Amino acid sequence: MKLVYSDRYDLNLGNHVFPSVKYRLTKEQLLRDQIVEPGDFVEPPPASDDDIALVHHREYLRKLQTGKLSYLEVMRLEIPYSPELVRAVWLSAGGSVLAGRLALEDGVAVNVGGGFHHAHPDHGEGFCVLNDFAIAIRRLQKDGSIERAMTVDCDVHQGNGTAAIFGGDHSVYTMSIHQENNYPYPKPPSSLDINLADGVEDEEYLRELSNGLNRALAEFTPDLIFYVAGADPYRDDQLGGLKLSLEGLEKRDRLVFEQARAKSIPVAVTLAGGYARRLEDTIQIHSNTIRVAKEFARS
Repeated sequence: MKLVYSDRYDLNLGNHVFPSVKYRLTKEQLLRDQIVEPGDFVEPPPASDDDIALVHHREYLRKLQTGKLSYLEVMRLEIPYSPELVRAVWLSAGGSVLAGRLALEDGVAVNVGGGFHHAHPDHGEGFCVLNDFAIAIRRLQKDGSIERAMTVDCDVHQGNGTAAIFGGDHSVYTMSIHQENNYPYPKPPSSLDINLADGVEDEEYLRELSNGLNRALAEFTPDLIFYVAGADPYRDDQLGGLKLSLEGLEKRDRLVFEQARAKSIPVAVTLAGGYARRLEDTIQIHSNTIRVAKEFARS
């Protein structure tokens, strides 16, 4: 199984609730635990402006590239603007494009980054600048590599940007399972939204996810699933109010891959959010996701 990764994914945010150093630390743990080998990692090219413009407005891209975002636009991002940030998100978008292509070849591939599901066509928000996997879907559709895609978003926060991008598009099915009483507000409708109450634990979460996947895959047959594997449903996450255990999150991952394999659908993984009080827990959750993913890859 190939893992798409760049050291330049790090947004260099310093002491910020979003620990963008987690990408490098996840890679290091995967190697230390011998889950993967150095040769399994693939460096992505940055997405082209034309690729990104399949989803985002050209004027928004221009402002990002020239540092012309307004004060309010930067505030909405909730992360500081820098040239390093722009470089990182262009790379992350390219990483999801590459992960999608590799998943079509190998059954499963992982972008050790990405999952920036709050980014809208004309703005970023909630730590998300570009919606990397939406860009990947549009690029793969334009290439003719796929016709239909599904997003399975298991971040604790609803994927509002993804819902807005693909709303009314019958070639993409968007599913989001999330804490209802949490960011973002408002929540534009996904194809299927599973709104969970505060404090939901493993058993209820896994039951709701299983039912949701069964419904989604009965209603829609995709050529590729983008699995947004957020670590933030964890019970000790600073920005989440669900109560999943490490074991429950691993069962979540396995459930997604099992359902996809049963239908012979390739899966591209993006890691998305994770803000545990102990950074080690976020790293462990992401590492577990990748370990489970590897079990379902063809090579």
